[in-house]
Amino acid sequence: MRRHRAVTEAACEIAGRFGYQLMATPIFEFTEVFKRTLGETSDVVMKEMYSFSMKEGEEITLRPENTASVVRAMLSGGLLQQLPLKYFYAGPMFRHERPQKGRQRQFHQIGVELLGVAQPLGDVEIISVGAEILDRLGILSSTVLELNTLGDVPSRLAYRAALVDYFRGVADELSDDSRKRLERNPLRILDSKDGGDRRLVADAPAFSDYLNPESQDFFGKVQQGLELLGIPFTLSPRLVRGLDYYSHTTFEFKTDDLGAQDTVMAGGRYDGLVEIMGGPPTPGVGWAAGVERMAMLLSEETPAPRPVVLVPMGAAAEAAALVLARDLRRAGFTVEMGYSGNLKKRLQRANKMAARAAVLLGDEELQQQAVSLRDLDSGTQELVALDDLGARLSQLH
Repeated sequence: MRRHRAVTEAACEIAGRFGYQLMATPIFEFTEVFKRTLGETSDVVMKEMYSFSMKEGEEITLRPENTASVVRAMLSGGLLQQLPLKYFYAGPMFRHERPQKGRQRQFHQIGVELLGVAQPLGDVEIISVGAEILDRLGILSSTVLELNTLGDVPSRLAYRAALVDYFRGVADELSDDSRKRLERNPLRILDSKDGGDRRLVADAPAFSDYLNPESQDFFGKVQQGLELLGIPFTLSPRLVRGLDYYSHTTFEFKTDDLGAQDTVMAGGRYDGLVEIMGGPPTPGVGWAAGVERMAMLLSEETPAPRPVVLVPMGAAAEAAALVLARDLRRAGFTVEMGYSGNLKKRLQRANKMAARAAVLLGDEELQQQAVSLRDLDSGTQELVALDDLGARLSQLH
């Protein structure tokens, strides 16, 4: 949980520096929100969503992702007049998948969404937010940014037609899943993990051959922006998104340090999503990242703060210790109380919790307006005036 918190807090802080506001959406939504945006024939909708029927007959679903929820919240909240909108979120998502390393059925994501910016500058900013978060966590160097373009709608339609024509010619050699995808979202075949499919994909038409000048110019400006910021990337022409509302930039930060689960952060431009959900044409771009996977990449265990343990001996000392503990906590120290037992047992417990110091307080110390401060690393002990205790503890920490 300390690693989990380190990821989330770092991401929230960095996103805030870019002007992204915290957004919280419901854990469950009407099922139609996801059927409409993820596609009724997608694997997520058909196999992975947790959906339930309410007493009123309505279907609800635990959110499998959050972009659709953010857009739904924007539309239902009447926020379109405030574009551009910049949101950061963090929270649990749910997918009925086979649990494995870095993938649970209840997992956690962080993500950012930028709505209302059609220029390549938005894509560059979104990617740079992700890179800054990974850098803050010390894991950017263990990832590779893969980048591709899906072009605008005319480019995408031209490529889709060429792709369908090619794969229909080798349909008998495709896997069962890819034959189904050929009819509903052929671009997903490019992302197939099946060995036979991958051999066929290697000879498939290249998207770059179908990009019109406008799409080429857009992608060029995204690359230029990343180069200006010193964010290295690798062009990955087979990196795709299967749904028609995606366009232009698509990207993933990947790593070799997590085995098969190599994607740490994934995103892209989704200019058609708001319109699909009933709103006016509105550009959008964003990404999501798995907190568990990012936490697994942290190079060092995030240490718990080492507390100060108060050890009051006697009723009068216990009363004084309550006030002293409050004052020390307000001064920024983590303070534990040695509740009961003899002095030896209380100090043993303090050592077990890796306390930095023990503050011993008894009748004798009360009379002198002081405490006995024991350095639990060195074992030395000294008498310290109450007024000087905060400063002395700061020296130890």
